[in-house]
Amino acid sequence: MGQVNEAPELRTVNVTRYITPLREGGSLPALAEADDGFRYVLKFRGTGHGPKALISELIGGEVARALGLRVPELVFAELDEAFGRTEGDEEIQDLLKASQGSNLALHFLQGAITFDPAVTVVEPVLASRIVWLDAFLTNIDRTVRNTNMLMWRRELWLIDHGSCLYFQHSWDHWEQHAKGPFPLIKDHVLLPQATALSEVDADFKQRLSPTLLANIVRLVPDSWLVWEGSDLSPEAIRAVYLEFLLIRVAHSHVFIQEAQHARQAFV
Repeated sequence: MGQVNEAPELRTVNVTRYITPLREGGSLPALAEADDGFRYVLKFRGTGHGPKALISELIGGEVARALGLRVPELVFAELDEAFGRTEGDEEIQDLLKASQGSNLALHFLQGAITFDPAVTVVEPVLASRIVWLDAFLTNIDRTVRNTNMLMWRRELWLIDHGSCLYFQHSWDHWEQHAKGPFPLIKDHVLLPQATALSEVDADFKQRLSPTLLANIVRLVPDSWLVWEGSDLSPEAIRAVYLEFLLIRVAHSHVFIQEAQHARQAFV
């Protein structure tokens, strides 16, 4: 799968045009154009979960990329203070006002179609890689009902990691969450095909080095780490995210055993 880049970087673009809301997403993302001439699926910091959804999207997407899975390019998307003043929809206008500054966007895959498990069969190693990723990230949102995968140019792409790392919505007992299983993996759309979990586990544990994970967490902007009701500094919050990921890697056998046990229902 090639050499892993242990120092990932994200480009920054300025949003120049709001094209249309993508209302199928609960966080009300939008199709937008930036000053580099490309179109992006724009995720806003001003939504209900605030920047935490963007943190999940950033960490989840870059971990997936580091593991050799296909993820659209992620960029920081800057919203100017004046942006959206002419927007007629009050809900969207309020969202744009609340999202001034740094947001997150995914490169728009023109012509991509939603992955349909009834149409496309995913080979066992790739299925196992994706199941491992989602068990590691505690991603609650890759089910038959909502696969969060696209087929683009005959290849499988992963999107929307905003529901990962759900421990962040309550910091209580985050260490136990890091060491624990992930029972919701039983609902994963690719679990029936994931027959190579042990082999993938051995590979991925080596790929996710402490240096790589630290560099991914370091990408999170300070402005996303100033939370209402929290006295923790951005560096202290980053330290928790990193420690969570490191503990999770060290205890991967726990969530892999859980996934293997859940697979027995399909055998």
